[in-house]
Amino acid sequence: MRDPGRLNFGMVECDVERTGGGERGEPDWPPSIDAIHAQGRPGVIAVTGGGALAIGELLAVPGASRSIVEAHVPYAAAALRGFLGAAPERACSDATARSMAMAAFDRARRLADSHPTVPSSGSGMPFWGVGCTASLRSVAEKRGPHRIHVAGQTASSTSVLSVPLCTGKRTRAEEERIAADLVIAAVARACGVPWPSPLSQLPENVDVVARERTAPESWRDVVLGRVDAVLGCGGAGLDGPRDGERSNRLLFPGAFHPVHAGHWGIAAWAKRHFGCDVEFEISVENVDKPRLDYVELDTRLGPFPPQTTVWLTRAPTFAQKARCFPGSRFLVGADTIRRIADPKYYANEAGRDAAIDTIRELGCRFVVFGRREGDRFVTLDDLPLPSRLRALCEAVSEEAFRVDLSSTEVRARSASHGTP
Repeated sequence: MRDPGRLNFGMVECDVERTGGGERGEPDWPPSIDAIHAQGRPGVIAVTGGGALAIGELLAVPGASRSIVEAHVPYAAAALRGFLGAAPERACSDATARSMAMAAFDRARRLADSHPTVPSSGSGMPFWGVGCTASLRSVAEKRGPHRIHVAGQTASSTSVLSVPLCTGKRTRAEEERIAADLVIAAVARACGVPWPSPLSQLPENVDVVARERTAPESWRDVVLGRVDAVLGCGGAGLDGPRDGERSNRLLFPGAFHPVHAGHWGIAAWAKRHFGCDVEFEISVENVDKPRLDYVELDTRLGPFPPQTTVWLTRAPTFAQKARCFPGSRFLVGADTIRRIADPKYYANEAGRDAAIDTIRELGCRFVVFGRREGDRFVTLDDLPLPSRLRALCEAVSEEAFRVDLSSTEVRARSASHGTP
């Protein structure tokens, strides 16, 4: 699915992991911010750690209200968590820049109904979001390298540019200048304005990485809320989320970040035990994590074999999953069933009980696998669950199945070996 290559940004040729879309030509003339505002495409900017200079420069040019709906600078950790709706794994990363761009895009869509140049939020989806997270020179010397991640989100695509800087070579103001120019270039690109690459300011040999994913229509449908479920891949030829074909499934919901041997082991056990194929489900929304963008979806779906059925949904809770897949069995870990029972995910205990009743009324049940937590292996029998939830659960014993592996551990191992 990916096409590694080389892409020339101005005077700098850099490594690229291209996941969709194509190269864009560079203009032969210096465009101006006026050209961005002239497009009349509304969007939202969010920056943290660097890039805020771009906001002032964009707003200083007359006509800014035609393109800039709102700007955010969530600098403190709590502010960034509030903007994203969940805490990112790392404050400065390409994933966080993409999450910021997606959150900004969502803000633009919600606010654009009142935008003077857009009749309604259904008119061609011209909205955009740009996110920037940076680690620049500061009073205290930074432990890691100085770097800038800038992402753009539109209805059809996600793009991200990661730029390392030579630590100690520039002043904070000079690094801020680069970050601001990258943000303005991302806004221009989102608005369809050809723009020269700011990377011509980096004559040194740096390992710049750019990624872009132009989404298929089915992905757009679920991310934009047009449907509640689509087939992300596989599906034995099914071409859409027809309700009759979504009933009575053996479904394995998860983030699959990444999918690993433990997941495949659970699926193999369940297929043997129940005598039918396991289908996977990834929700683009999550109650504990930022919303997924198209690059992230491509990354998570990529490892699944083509014959594997993987659903993409807008169903962050199991009551919503039950509505999407009535009569289904959900394969879950002990940690997941504990969260379903936790009142903090609902308005109160009554709200939790109502959600569990909805799952029961829709004919869904849970198959619960044990999970290692510290030096213990926790199974369904170890959990104090409400009786109405426990009645919907079937336990898989430690003797029947045990794999001590988690996606968090896999990501930590990859990071320790320098794998992105």
